[in-house]
Amino acid sequence: MAKKKILYVEDELSLASMVKDTLEIGGYKVLHIEDGLGIIEIAEAFKPHIFVVDVMLPHKDGFTIGIELKDTFPNIPIIYLTAKSQVEDVLKGFDSGGNDYMKKPFSVKELIVRIENLTKNSTYEKLAKSSKVTLGEFEFDYTQLTLSNHKTTQQLSFKEAEILNMLCKALNQNVERKAILLKVWGDDSYYNSRNLDVYMKKIRNYLSACKRINLKTLRGVGYKLVCSK
Repeated sequence: MAKKKILYVEDELSLASMVKDTLEIGGYKVLHIEDGLGIIEIAEAFKPHIFVVDVMLPHKDGFTIGIELKDTFPNIPIIYLTAKSQVEDVLKGFDSGGNDYMKKPFSVKELIVRIENLTKNSTYEKLAKSSKVTLGEFEFDYTQLTLSNHKTTQQLSFKEAEILNMLCKALNQNVERKAILLKVWGDDSYYNSRNLDVYMKKIRNYLSACKRINLKTLRGVGYKLVCSK
């Protein structure tokens, strides 16, 4: 069985080292980073099963990071770690996308129990069992962010997978450009609209190996992913 992957954000290095070592002894794969700079790109590359995030961090606090993570990875659970113990702090943690909240100092054994509970019952794990879609000669795996055929496996970015997932769910139907922008970027600004053009070009290129697939641009409307039998 593949190791569950944890993206762990903690700036207290002595604590981080101890927690990371203990989790790895317990069979997890842990990527530790000291702050939230570039965390979206890091998470897209690492593909964690869960985020464990300290609240008091340099540059950007954990709650702000959690909101960003939940917007981009809504199916991946978040555990917050903090020395703050006031009720309002706990509530803020849950309001910021947290699935669980542990007060420092904490037992790593207890952390493991909470990680197991969240990853076992999370939407992410449920999706992993039913996330594969056959698309012409391709197999698209949404949770693994891969698009494969008998020759190659293309590793997708999270945004590429989100866009392709929307198109697959509406196969042979129109998908509005604005709906994609709001779902993937959160707004339909000119800048994001130009980004969408780039992503669509890349997705169309990935799919071009299969003659049965046609990703159509519908001017003034959006897109239609057509797949013939």
